[in-house]
Amino acid sequence: MTTPVRRALAAAHRFAAHLEMRDGYLLDDPAFLAWQQGHRDDPDDRASWRRPWLDVVVEATGRGVVMRRARIVSEPISDYIRYEYDGTFTNIAAGEDVRWLPRRQTRDLAIPGVDFWVFDNNLVIFNHFSGDGQPAEPTMEPCDDRGVAELCATAFEAVWQRAIPHAEYRPI
Repeated sequence: MTTPVRRALAAAHRFAAHLEMRDGYLLDDPAFLAWQQGHRDDPDDRASWRRPWLDVVVEATGRGVVMRRARIVSEPISDYIRYEYDGTFTNIAAGEDVRWLPRRQTRDLAIPGVDFWVFDNNLVIFNHFSGDGQPAEPTMEPCDDRGVAELCATAFEAVWQRAIPHAEYRPI
């Protein structure tokens, strides 16, 4: 299925940045449930990783698109964030750069209230979720207002500058 994010990523020329701010998403996701039962991705078995998303990342980064993901997290981290942390090596192997920012370090940052993607400073896609982490309609809300895109890009950069690279972050 082609989503607005996948279409925007296919059209991106320079960069794609994703800001995640929730402590849990899709808690009924079969992959998360399997992780809770002890399943872990095998670093040596790329074919078993989240497809087709990681293929999309490989294609975009192969074209020279810089992909960055920042996650604002509460500490101690939730089980879901631990699941994301454990699987982040797949994102990195596909070409994304990922950083983590403890929520307590965001108190003086102006950040939009919802997760978002920003592409080439000209398109934002807001992601909407219910209180329990399920997608809320509309799940993805594209916005091509350049002022909003620049606001989101600036907010992302502020988070990125403070965030801890994945290889250095030690979750509590």
